[in-house]
Amino acid sequence: MSRPLRTICLLALATACGPSATRNAPAGDSAAAAGATASDTGAPAQGTRTIGLPQSRAAHPDTNPPANVSHGEAPIGAPGARPPVPAALAPRDPGRLHRVRLEMSHTTIEIAPGKRYAAWTFGGQVPGPVLRVRQGDTVDFTLVNKAAIPHSLDFHAAEIAPDKYYRNLMPNDSISYRFVARVPGAFMYHCGTAPVALHIANGMYGAFIVDPAAARPAAKEFVLVQSEFYLTPKPDPQGTYSIDWNRMLGLAPDHVVFNGRASQYAEHPLEVRPNELVRMYVVNAGPNRISSFHVVGGIFSQVFEDGATTTPLRGVQTVNVPVGGGAIFETRLREAGEYPFVTHAFADATKGAVGVLRAAEPGSAPAGPAAGQH
Repeated sequence: MSRPLRTICLLALATACGPSATRNAPAGDSAAAAGATASDTGAPAQGTRTIGLPQSRAAHPDTNPPANVSHGEAPIGAPGARPPVPAALAPRDPGRLHRVRLEMSHTTIEIAPGKRYAAWTFGGQVPGPVLRVRQGDTVDFTLVNKAAIPHSLDFHAAEIAPDKYYRNLMPNDSISYRFVARVPGAFMYHCGTAPVALHIANGMYGAFIVDPAAARPAAKEFVLVQSEFYLTPKPDPQGTYSIDWNRMLGLAPDHVVFNGRASQYAEHPLEVRPNELVRMYVVNAGPNRISSFHVVGGIFSQVFEDGATTTPLRGVQTVNVPVGGGAIFETRLREAGEYPFVTHAFADATKGAVGVLRAAEPGSAPAGPAAGQH
């Protein structure tokens, strides 16, 4: 990524903390009250109150540069990073009968630059393919297990008997059935084989979008599936990590991600136009962490929680998406610029649950004070 957001972060800190503040102090750890001055020895001037830092830290401020995203969350991306997983929501097939076939398999994926992970998947990818239908449509579904252990699939958007349709499939087994998607919303699907947390944490989840019968207004649409990875301390001889069960039970993820890869939409921002209606379908696969979804510099005009269509939240800043839940967020970014989106649980943002919406007219240079600098 170029440096506009790094510069924005510095300007914001300088403005908020005043000319005497420590340049790189983290948010909430201002080195001195506004207007205070330090002596030549670096100690606070007489009468100065130091806020939030021990005296030793205040006298010797951190000199590390801030991360290149507002609020100082995780260092983002790397030169030569892979192209991102597409986040744009594809148009819905206009037919009323949708034939869907998913294969379950084990494969190796990249979850962060240089980090390979032994994943369990739907369709050979994490998350699994985004499925989209309209309220009242029929889904003709076939599930095939190409893995070496039992797996299954649970559709949160379906109202059917789990003991009949969500049963474990042995290797090389399959099942076919139909259901009607009666309730609109942003839903999760996932493997339901015990222990469920293990199968979800290993990558077996995806988003299922059910549009309401009356079409929503036209918008730039994205799908974001938040999830977590819990890694063994060291990779195997081939350089591949796998799940650490105890870390997962201890709620200590190494990476919290959108669409299967840490920080990918900070290195590769999602492009929108200023004042364009932006609609984000956010599904939280977990298996453990709530997503406190927030866009820095924006306010959500409407948020539809799960299947709600007539009672949206209006004019809100942050909305929690529970594990196993979904919500639909709408906003307009009023000015050209770069707008980070995060889970406002910033420990998780620091671990990769961060991206950027870039608002710019087509063909224009990136916005920001440092546009054009690299």
